[in-house]
Amino acid sequence: MTVGAALLLYAAILGALGPLAHRRDGWLTRAPRLGATLLLAAAWSVLTALFLAGLTVALPGTALSSGLSDLLGACILRLRAAYVTPGGAAVAGAGLMLSGAIAARVGWACIRVVRARRAERRRQRSLVALCGRPTSTLDAVILDQPQPAAYCLAGREKTVVLTSGALTLLTRPQLAAVLAHEQAHLGARHHRLLAAAALAGRALPELPLMRHLPDQVRRLVEMHADELAACTQDPETLATALVALATARSGLPSAPTAALAAADSDTAVRIRRLLLPPATLTPRRRRTIRAAVAAFALIPVLVALTPAAVAANQPPVKQRQAVTAVRQRSATARAIGLTAGKRPNAADAWLPVAAIANRTASP
Repeated sequence: MTVGAALLLYAAILGALGPLAHRRDGWLTRAPRLGATLLLAAAWSVLTALFLAGLTVALPGTALSSGLSDLLGACILRLRAAYVTPGGAAVAGAGLMLSGAIAARVGWACIRVVRARRAERRRQRSLVALCGRPTSTLDAVILDQPQPAAYCLAGREKTVVLTSGALTLLTRPQLAAVLAHEQAHLGARHHRLLAAAALAGRALPELPLMRHLPDQVRRLVEMHADELAACTQDPETLATALVALATARSGLPSAPTAALAAADSDTAVRIRRLLLPPATLTPRRRRTIRAAVAAFALIPVLVALTPAAVAANQPPVKQRQAVTAVRQRSATARAIGLTAGKRPNAADAWLPVAAIANRTASP
């Protein structure tokens, strides 16, 4: 099996069967920040594997062409043998198309996600600047709106937004708990995790792992913010605030895409988790998950570079033998071509180099 085929198989299995691993996701909710990081590492590992699969398939017939200098001839042939792929130019072209398609889709997704979030954040900033009023008692901006809502806006100017409806609905301890939840979002920079999830999900939504990634990551970062807020506030108070906000906002539109709202994601599970906190993961389990994150990041690169590393560790070909063989073969091919009235084939000049490389590498 070639390197490209191995990377394609890895990406297909992880992208299609990855969601099955967290269908019973009790361990994800026990360490939500770590679980979100693991899901993102798996998703971006799939994209990296697909991109590198196309490059490794196309490498023997494109990047390592025979137009380089004589000195690099033996290295070129050795790398060609390491990355050899059946099918010739057609398969190499398909590999280039795959890598180009993955790069194009990731770039397109990045542009779309960044534009959408910037536009939404700009609208919210304008709304806060025109209609918001800061308060001396609360570290937040108040919007005069009867619908209760609480959310935060990340960026250079981090802002927590409360509506007048939320001020009327919630008690003072509940307001403090909700503000702690929103400040936890800003402090942990959850917006970056959500942006990475949205980018991967938009780049390749055909795979189940990518399709459900944004919702899964949003759910986990909300749980993580609940955890951080519960460290300084009463968990029961935060749970009652979430109940009040979710009940009052039933049937209303959710918070803006660029914002992180207190009661917009799987509120029932979060309330149960606050009232009945799950057991924390053991240090051994946490180390295992961190190792899995590192493995997802390294596996595609290691698989793609292993043949090159093996070829580099083989005994070197003598430079004088390689250059002399190439020159002799070029002169012979030129003489034959001139005698027969045909142009010599420059690709034939690499045959002696291959023979030298094979003799030198063999024990």
